Amino acid sequence: MTFLELFFDLVFVFALTRIVARAFEDLVVEPGGSMWSRALPGAGKTLLLLLALYALWQGTAWTTSRYDPESNAIQAVVAVALGAGLVMGVAVPQAFHGYAEAFAMAYVIGQVARPLVLRLSLREQGRRLLKWRMLVTYGVIGALWIVGAFVDGRTLITLWALALAIEYAAERYGWPVPGLGRSATARWDIAAEHLAERYQQFFLIALGETILVIGVSYSTGPFNLEHTLAFATAAITSALLWRVYYHRAGRILPEAIAHSNKPSAIGRSAATTHLVMIIGVVTTALGYEITIQHPVGHAPATWIAPVLLGPALFIAGRARFEYEVFGRVSPARLVTLAALILPYPLLTFAPPVAASGLAAAVLLAAAVADARRAHGRPPEPARPPF
Repeated sequence: MTFLELFFDLVFVFALTRIVARAFEDLVVEPGGSMWSRALPGAGKTLLLLLALYALWQGTAWTTSRYDPESNAIQAVVAVALGAGLVMGVAVPQAFHGYAEAFAMAYVIGQVARPLVLRLSLREQGRRLLKWRMLVTYGVIGALWIVGAFVDGRTLITLWALALAIEYAAERYGWPVPGLGRSATARWDIAAEHLAERYQQFFLIALGETILVIGVSYSTGPFNLEHTLAFATAAITSALLWRVYYHRAGRILPEAIAHSNKPSAIGRSAATTHLVMIIGVVTTALGYEITIQHPVGHAPATWIAPVLLGPALFIAGRARFEYEVFGRVSPARLVTLAALILPYPLLTFAPPVAASGLAAAVLLAAAVADARRAHGRPPEPARPPF
């Protein structure tokens, strides 16, 4: 992993904090309408922006894992993506009102620059053809982003959502283009250890964003017992998210990719899995901000939802991750998921700090179960089902 890639990742720590701030504003601050009527559309728009940020990061990570990250061409790709990610992060709070043009232009430039630079620098015809397919696809997608930026309301959201759907589907099916066919992902050569490190790094970015949210939310005070309890619970929860992720499966992801008969297949699957886990971590950070700022008293059901939904999404992604690495899913993951979801109706009558405490307790039980299951046994090797 190069220093430029690490610098690139720092941009996404900032961008994710803007994502959480935007979600918090939609959920808690803005007046008018019922809670759910504001929360659901707001969550959908914030998710759309998060998917765009992840698509930019993921495309860059795959590029540095397929080609020499020290080469001038790849360094240029990373540098352009870094600038695009920074502009997108700045635009996130007003991406649908006022800064839509900046967000869309940054995204399109960041995505188009990658296949364009590689198309000009690569000499192998097969790889150049893939970049041509990507350029055609991003040309269509870019038009939707730019046109959407100059319209308002539902049309903007529809065009951007359609653009992301096309991009994610195109990546999944080898960038098919009429007349040019599609690329067989099984032929994509990747540096397994580098790609695994990039996914591990992005998960750490998401965890780092939760620490920023915890610190900033608590630093505004007051430093009484209730707020301190919410702060401590949030910090413990982030530590448990780290522990559950890295317990064996997260640690040996490079081995799983390297030992797979289809490294690109497990790499592509891991991209989706990490997206689910990262959405869960970002949602958990939203729950932290709500809980630290409003730890006690009656809270709307929409405030309790991210406190439990965030860890639940993380556990769902972690269960899929376990399958990718070991070819099986521990029943404990399903029990943990049920323990986070089923108490939600009752906890809507409790203060946010109670829901936060339950989430931390469930994750602690999951971490203890992992440790007990591994105690005294040889480390389980990777057995990817690919």
